[in-house]
Parts: sequence; C-alpha cells; structure tokens
Amino acid sequence: MHSIEKKLAILSDAAKYDASCASSGTRKQDSLNGKGIGSRGGIGICHSYTPDGRCVSLLKILMTNYCMYDCLYCINRKSSNTPRARLKPNEIVELTINFYKRNYIEGLFLSSGIIRNPDYTMECVIEVAQKLREEHDFRGYIHLKTIPEASRELIAKAGQWADRLSINIELPKKSSLTKLAPEKDGLGIKASMQRIHEKESEYKAAKKSNHHSKVPHFAPAGQSTQMIVGADDSTDSNVLSTASQLYRSYGLRRVYYSAFSPIPDPSQKLPPSAPPLLREHRLYQADWLVRFYGFNVDEIVSKQNPNLNLKHDPKTSWALLNIDTFPVDLNTAPRETLLRVPGLGVRSINRILKIRKWHKLCLKDLSKLRISLKKVMPFICLLDYKPSTYSLDRLQNIRPETEQLQLFDPGLSPITGEL
Repeated sequence: MHSIEKKLAILSDAAKYDASCASSGTRKQDSLNGKGIGSRGGIGICHSYTPDGRCVSLLKILMTNYCMYDCLYCINRKSSNTPRARLKPNEIVELTINFYKRNYIEGLFLSSGIIRNPDYTMECVIEVAQKLREEHDFRGYIHLKTIPEASRELIAKAGQWADRLSINIELPKKSSLTKLAPEKDGLGIKASMQRIHEKESEYKAAKKSNHHSKVPHFAPAGQSTQMIVGADDSTDSNVLSTASQLYRSYGLRRVYYSAFSPIPDPSQKLPPSAPPLLREHRLYQADWLVRFYGFNVDEIVSKQNPNLNLKHDPKTSWALLNIDTFPVDLNTAPRETLLRVPGLGVRSINRILKIRKWHKLCLKDLSKLRISLKKVMPFICLLDYKPSTYSLDRLQNIRPETEQLQLFDPGLSPITGEL
C-alpha cells in the first residue's frame, strides 16, 4: 500500500504526458466577497516545466494510472510494468484544497486511466469536481479529461462542474489508431466531441437569450484535445489537416501537439526514438497561422512538401517560397497581406493600421513598436526604406529545404535505431 506522497509522485509523473493544461478562456470568478475559496481569471493559470521541457500545471494528476486498455504508445497501458497507484476522489479533493490554501496551485487538471468501465471511471472523475464545487465552494479552475466512451449524461454532468473538458484524439490518422490503439474508437471519440460541442452551443444560446436569469454552466472554457506526434508515420500535413477539421467541426479551443516519448519495453511498431521537439514547436506555429493569420493548411504544407521545415518557422518558409510577393509596403498593404509578412504579429499589425491613418510609417516607427527589424526588413518597404535587390536575391538563396529528417528512414533499423 503506497502512502499519499508516493501515490502523488507516481500519478503526477504519469500526468506529465498530457500537454493540454492551459486555462485561458474560462469565465472570471473569485472569492473577494468572502464566500467560497479560490479564483480563476480570463488568462492562463501558473504553469511549471518538467526537465524534458513539457509544460505542466501545478496540480496535474491522474486519478489512477491503472488502465484496462493497451495502447502501445502509452506508459500506463495494461501490459506496462510501471508502478501503479490510485487516489480516491476524497483524497484528490483534500489534496487540491490543501495545496490551494498553501498557495501551491491555482487549479486542478484531472485525468485517469480507465478502470472497470468508462462510465465508472467518469463517475469518479466527476465526483471530485462536484465535491470541490458543492462541498468546498471551490472557485478555482478545473479541467477534466473526459472518457470518450462514457455516456452522454455523464459527459453533460462533467460540463456542469468543469471549466474545460478535453478528449484526446490520440493520433492523426484512423489507420494509426487501429494499429497502435485498437481498443480506441476514432468515431466514438469524435461523437463525444460532437456531444460536448452541442452542449456548449446550447449553453451559449441560453446565456445570450437569458441576460437576467442564471443559466446552468457548461464548460465555459470550451473543449480541447491532444494529438501525439511522431508515434506513427503521419506527416505534418496529416497532423495539421486533422487539427483543422477538428477546429471546424467541433469548435475546439485548442489542439495540443505532444511529441511521442519512447517508453520502456516498447512495441516494435513504435519508432525507436522521439521526434525532435522542434517539430512540435513548428506544428504549434503552423496551427497559429491557420487559426489567426488566414493561412490554409495546403499553403503551409503540400503533397510535394508534406512536412514543415525545421530550419525556418512556417511563415518564413511560406515567404521564401513566395518571394515574388515581397517586399510589402507597410503604408499601403491591406491587413490580409500584412498578416503574411514574417516578423509581424497580429497585435503589431493592428497598431500599424492605426498609426498609418495619421502619418506614413518610417523605420524608426517599427523600432518604437518593438518589431524585430532583423526579421522583418528583408520583406518590407517603408517611406524611408526599401530592401536592396541583393537582399531579395540572398533570400532566394536560403529557400527552405523541401524535406525534414524522417523518423521512419528506410535506412534506419526500427528496433535498434542503427544505420
């Protein structure tokens, strides 16, 4: 029998593979009136980083790392030899409240392996959130990982107590899910996402039409998902296309990309090594371009170049492949064109559009806006600046290479990794 400390060590370590810990987007609430405990704001809660660079929240924990499934890429799979532990709902509630009162945490991220059956596991997870809210009037942030096979009623109940719900899509391709996690049902996962999306829409509609009456909450921070990158042969094009479809179909707030981490006693179906973390970073950059900069997935990756270039960020890579589009005149170009200039973010562009109503932009204005001149200058022209022909020619010479290193290089042994 493990002590609470030992259980906490095992279960918090097991939770580090969950990347989706941001809390932005939820409703604001606090206990300044002397009622309740805790608070949550509209911006992200505090995070910490594990030694391998993963972002984790301060109380990010599994209820148990026992699991009845045997997903090959998962450290907690049924056949794994990892030490096991389980916390009862009351123990998690007590830990959360005690940690909060000591100012260690600002919220709870709770996930779990699947025990007995999906509904039983989901009921235990919900019990934690319900006790925190009802018995302790806890007003801090709560993110619950939803078991996709759980019943519709339980998923609806989880949304009453949680700020955010999430369901892992697991892998970019259905064929990969069949190969590496045959007990998971890709269609069932999407059906659960659809149910959450419908409940979200009902909540928003009710809130809009009942301004003066209290509407029961349903996951005000929306839903998110996580996709493992590098456990199969999916290209970045596969990853981004799947993410784009999830955003469009289910109104997801975020898709998180988690680079595959090699596990003890791995299956021969898994790659021998982890993908470069830079690949994960490039995927987040590309995801941002699709969501906020008006890019389509097929502009960032294509059939000819299905993987992101690791040497340059995706916007610079696109610019180098479309060098005839540049230089862009910052004093006349429309917003859609400015969004495609490397080195210019959405906030900077909004400021540029305001300033140029009053006067023509010069080089010194960009410095005042804290825009990186080194990055932006080859692609723009201003009242007192125009890049030389030499600069544009030099850019053409550093066009991105068309391929990145492959995890499944045919010359690499899938077992030993030796060439």
